[in-house]
Amino acid sequence: MAEGKIVRLRIKRQSGPQAAPQWEDFNVAYRPGMNVIVALMDIAAQPRNAEGQPTTSVSYEANCLEEVCGACAMVINGRPRQACSALIDRLEQPITIEPLSRFPVVRDLVVNRQRLFNDLKRVKAWIPIDGSYDLGPGPRESAADQETAYPLSRCISCGNCLEVCPQYNDKTGFVGAAVLSQVRLFNLHPTGKLHAGERLDALSGPGGHQECGFAQNCVNICPKDIPLTDSISAVGRQLIVHAVRQALGS
Repeated sequence: MAEGKIVRLRIKRQSGPQAAPQWEDFNVAYRPGMNVIVALMDIAAQPRNAEGQPTTSVSYEANCLEEVCGACAMVINGRPRQACSALIDRLEQPITIEPLSRFPVVRDLVVNRQRLFNDLKRVKAWIPIDGSYDLGPGPRESAADQETAYPLSRCISCGNCLEVCPQYNDKTGFVGAAVLSQVRLFNLHPTGKLHAGERLDALSGPGGHQECGFAQNCVNICPKDIPLTDSISAVGRQLIVHAVRQALGS
């Protein structure tokens, strides 16, 4: 696209959680190398729609601008992705931008991802320690475990995998691939595995691993190339062993 051209964006807007959504078109000046966030920043600098009428600035979330924080996840041209890595040159126009549909809309492109964070709390997705004092060196991890764990640690809680999951909805309460992968990560850790049983118990009830339909949409959309289907299978095996041990009283 040559300089001097106009970038056309069609944004789905919503003034509040209970308001009806509506589409609004915008034109911004093209610059080489610009991404969707830059276009949204240009709109914020001069909030006028494509007809030149004054309007309110589009609400959105962004932070790191290098596909690390996960904040700027939105649906761009029908595909959930990070707006910071969505280059204008690679997008068909008009560029349609919508909020993620699996979470409640707060305003415009801002959604409330509290359900995801609650599910991470539910499975204790952290490494527990006894206190803030110096505990000395931690247990060593094998090189093989490090190689397995590192890709899992790249999760940015963006919610893209949940957006494309047919099982992630209010009816199933399914925790989703991101949470299952974090269970695998922390159960693999030498200290984290001490609480593996509690995490697996949390996945044995409603909304747990059994809700997964293994559609594999998640692994295809993940911006960090996390092997999510491998994690789902690995956690499934852990759950079977855990259930057998519980049945045998061991």
